Amino acid sequence: MAMLYASGRMKDIFVSDLAGFDEGRQFDSFFLVLAKQQRTTKTNKPYWNLVLGDKTGDIEARVWEIGDPRIGKDVERGDTVKVRGSVTKFDERCQLKVDQLRKALEGEAAKSDLLPATEHDVAELWQKLESCVASMTNADLKRLLGKLLGDAELAKAYREAPAARQVHHAWLGGLLEHVVSLLGLAQVVAAHYPMLDRDLLLTGVILHDIGKIRELSWETGFDYTVEGILLGHIQMGIDLVEKTIDSLPDFPPRLRTMVLHMVLSHHGKLEFGSPKLPMTPEALALSFVDDFDAKMMAVEQEFEKCDREGRPADEMTGKVWSLDNRQLLDTKKWLKNREQGN
Repeated sequence: MAMLYASGRMKDIFVSDLAGFDEGRQFDSFFLVLAKQQRTTKTNKPYWNLVLGDKTGDIEARVWEIGDPRIGKDVERGDTVKVRGSVTKFDERCQLKVDQLRKALEGEAAKSDLLPATEHDVAELWQKLESCVASMTNADLKRLLGKLLGDAELAKAYREAPAARQVHHAWLGGLLEHVVSLLGLAQVVAAHYPMLDRDLLLTGVILHDIGKIRELSWETGFDYTVEGILLGHIQMGIDLVEKTIDSLPDFPPRLRTMVLHMVLSHHGKLEFGSPKLPMTPEALALSFVDDFDAKMMAVEQEFEKCDREGRPADEMTGKVWSLDNRQLLDTKKWLKNREQGN
């Protein structure tokens, strides 16, 4: 792992371990509270529905006795907690039955155990990004990217930030991993379609999600900042890019418009949060590769989750993501099992 995070005592039971536990086996461990809802049973008894996570994944949990003094009443989403509980099965899926729950004390749990992080070397990812910038021939776009990425604080956040809170690349370094993946796709697309301005497209890739370094927080879990909730990463990215362009002498006004349009339109559709639809070839290409990479990573995450849960390949198991609840078949696994007579 290329990044080091806050120290703390290492935990020895992770979410990925729980699928192998016998039902009813009790254990203690530390987790992040990713979601918390109060619900009621059919007999109108209140209980908590939690999603707990660590660097290996997440799992649903139930607190049936929320009045029990061993259950911390102050636990909220984003907290690190110590849990005593046991594994249960519901609809063939692992869940946790929580018997005791409290906030973790300072230093009890290591951030590196709790927050998922990219499996790629961050220094290598950053070098690939810088190589793309160095390969550009447009001096004005290189000035813009050099000014932004040369800011030490911004560059640190860019290397650490997740690309999302939950949907895709939701781990430390996820934003950088997503952008470098897009740079690879964008260069293939630009070579295939000569009408595209390669440097402009690559600039859009690097800047399209830059607002996420301010929209998201990742100190004690992945969440939105207050400003992120109120403004969103597109507006925050536009503000950052616009101010940087305005600080550069003699930046071409038409190029300024092209760059800002790509950031504004990269979600592709108005209903997905884009203030503008893509209206240039480069903006259209950016919206396509961005959507493609996000969906493919979300499918990969779903397949990996199914593997951890031991779900059979003949089920339609993969969900595209939260914007589209289609089920997808793990083609390679299904064909392999068929060849083996399963």
